[in-house]
Amino acid sequence: MNKILLIIKREYLTRVKKRSFIIMTILGPLLMASVFIVPVYIAQLEGEPKNVGILDETGLFYDKFENTENIKFLVLTNDLETAKQNIANDNLYAILHIPQTELSVPQSCKLFSTKQPNIIVKGYIKNVLKKEVEALKLNASGIDPDILKSIKTNINLFTIRINKGGEEETSSTELSMAVGMIGGILIYFFIFMYGSLVMRGVIEEKTNRIIEVIVSSVKPFQLMMGKIVGVAMVGLTQFTLWVIFTLIIVTTFLSFFSKEISSYQSSQLKLQENVVPTEQLESTIEPGNANESFIAIFESIQSINFEMLIFAFVFFFVGGYLLYGALFAAIGSAVDNETDTQQFMLPLTIPLILSIVIAQFIMVNPDGPAAFWLSIFPLTSPVIMMVRIPFGVPYTDLILSMTLMILGFLGATWLAAKIYRTGILMYGKKINYKELWKWIRY
Repeated sequence: MNKILLIIKREYLTRVKKRSFIIMTILGPLLMASVFIVPVYIAQLEGEPKNVGILDETGLFYDKFENTENIKFLVLTNDLETAKQNIANDNLYAILHIPQTELSVPQSCKLFSTKQPNIIVKGYIKNVLKKEVEALKLNASGIDPDILKSIKTNINLFTIRINKGGEEETSSTELSMAVGMIGGILIYFFIFMYGSLVMRGVIEEKTNRIIEVIVSSVKPFQLMMGKIVGVAMVGLTQFTLWVIFTLIIVTTFLSFFSKEISSYQSSQLKLQENVVPTEQLESTIEPGNANESFIAIFESIQSINFEMLIFAFVFFFVGGYLLYGALFAAIGSAVDNETDTQQFMLPLTIPLILSIVIAQFIMVNPDGPAAFWLSIFPLTSPVIMMVRIPFGVPYTDLILSMTLMILGFLGATWLAAKIYRTGILMYGKKINYKELWKWIRY
C-alpha cells in the first residue's frame, strides 16, 4: 500500500507542477467565463447606427418605420437609379425600394446595399412591412385588427411534481434537460481527457525503458493503480480550481459591469421586438404572466437537488474515469507508440460516444427501459445517469448503478492488470486482439 501511495504522490506532483497543467488551469476558467463576458463586450462594439434610405413609390410606408438605437431611416425623394449611384456619398447602409404595383399593396420589396445586410436590419424591415400590409388587407376586408389581437393568447404551462410524501414542487423539463446534458458532456469530456493522459504516460515510460527500472521495485498492478489514482486526483484538483476561478471571475465581472449587462439585456429585448411582431409580444407578455414565469423559473431551480447532483457528478466522474483509465492504461502497456492505439481505442470509445448520441432520446423518456439499462451499465452509466438525475431518479436505480460501477471498475482493473503485467515489458511486437486474449488467460 505504501508503494501505491508513493506512486500516487509522484504522479500527482509531477503533473501538477507541469507548465501545461498551470496554463490550462488558468485558461479553463477564462474560457468558461468568456461565455458570459464576451456577449456583453461584443454588444458594446456594434458601432454607429446604420442609415437606411426609404424610396416608397406607394406612399403608404414612409411614416411606418421608426428609428431604433441601431437603425436610422431617411426618406429619399430622388429616383431609384440616382439613389443607387449616390448610396456611398449619402452615407447610406442600404436603400429600401417599395415599388408601385397593380395590386393595392406590394407583395415584394428590394433592399439595395453595398454589403450583405445583417439579420437585424433585414428582420426589422421585413417585420414592419409584413405588419402594415396585413393591417391594410384587414381594413380593406372590413375586419378590425384589434379583434385579432384580442384573440391571440399565450398559455403558460407550469409543471408541478408530486413526490412520494405528497409534497408539491415546481419543476422545469427544459431546465432538467439543460442540467443533465451539461453534466453528461462534462463527464464525457473529462473521461477522455484524463484517460488519455494515463495512456500517454504509460506509453512514454515504456518507450523510454524507465518502466524496467520501476517494476524492479513495485509490482505492475501497483504501478498501474498508482498512475490511475494519481491522475484522477489531478483531474479533480483541476476541475475544482476551474469551478472556483470561474465563479470568482464571473462574480467580479457582474459586480463591476452591471450597467453594461443591463444595456446588453435591453439590446437583446430590442432585438426580439425587431424580429417578433409587436402584437405577438403584446399577447405573449400579458399582465401577471411575466412574474409567474420568473417565479416558476426560480422555484424550478430551487427544486433541483444540487447536493445529490454534485455528489453523483463527483462519483460518476471518478468511477467512470477509474474504469476507463484502467482500460486506457492496459492499451498503453500493449503498444509501443500512440499510433498503434487506434485499433484498441475504438471499442472503448463506442459506449461513451453512443451515450452522448442517445442522450437526447433519453431526455425524452428518462424513465423508459432504455434509460434504465443504459444508466446501470458501467460503460454508459457515467453519462446516462447524469442525464437522468435532474429528472428525478429512484434511489434504488442510483444505488444499483453505483454498485455496478464499482464492480465494473474492479472487473476492468482485474482485466487491465492481466494485460498490463505482460504488455508493459513487451517491445517491438505488433499486438492484436488474439494476443491480448492470450495475455488475459495467462
